[in-house]
Formats: sequence, structure tokens, C-alpha cells
Amino acid sequence: MAIDPDKHHRRSIRLKGYDYAQAGIYFVMNCIQAGIKALGEVDEGEMVLNDSGRIVEEEWLRTAELRPDMRLDAHVVMPNHFHGIVQILDDGETLVGQATLAGNAPTATGSLTGRLVLAAGQLACAAG
Repeated sequence: MAIDPDKHHRRSIRLKGYDYAQAGIYFVMNCIQAGIKALGEVDEGEMVLNDSGRIVEEEWLRTAELRPDMRLDAHVVMPNHFHGIVQILDDGETLVGQATLAGNAPTATGSLTGRLVLAAGQLACAAG
């Protein structure tokens, strides 16, 4: 889908010049394109995850195992989006933002976001 600047006015809410790989607490949100309910459904007030939703939640929980410089807090998987709170630590021993790739500069939180999106997208493509 091409971006039409006359229709799409989305601006980044990121703080210009801020290094999001540095130690801190971050709110992470991922939305499914076009609001498609790809992660499950709400049934009688309870979220029921489908396979894609379970993969997103499993990938979120794996983050702490894969990245010793991150601690996870609350999270919720909704039908068409995900919310989570992650803390990037600076314990004096672990390299903060070790997910950052030289030359490409994705942040540690961006790497996490990419893993969640890839996990859900791969399953959705396989099922589609």
C-alpha cells in the first residue's frame, strides 16, 4: 500500500534525538494493519487468543530469556493490537541495547516490536 501524504498524516511521537536503546521503561504498542482482528476475539468480556495471538504472547515472554538487559512488566494482547511495558536495564555488566545492530541502528525496543510483528505475520500468512 502506497502512502498518500494527503490522506496519511501520521507523525512520529518519538522524542527527536532520544536513544530508545538506553536504560529506561518503555511502553510498546503494535497494531495490526487496517484494524484486522488477527490475534483473537473478545468473548463474554474475556480475550480469547487464536494461534497468532498466542505466538505474540509467547514471543513477548521469551524476550526476557533472550535479552538479559530487559525486564518485562504488564502486557495485554487484544484482537487487533498489543500493549506491553518493558524495562531496559543498565546493570553495569550487560550492554544496554544489545539488540542494536551497528550501521542500521534499530533500537532494542524496535527489535522486540519486529519479533512480535514477524511472529504474528508468519502465522497469518501460513494460514491465509
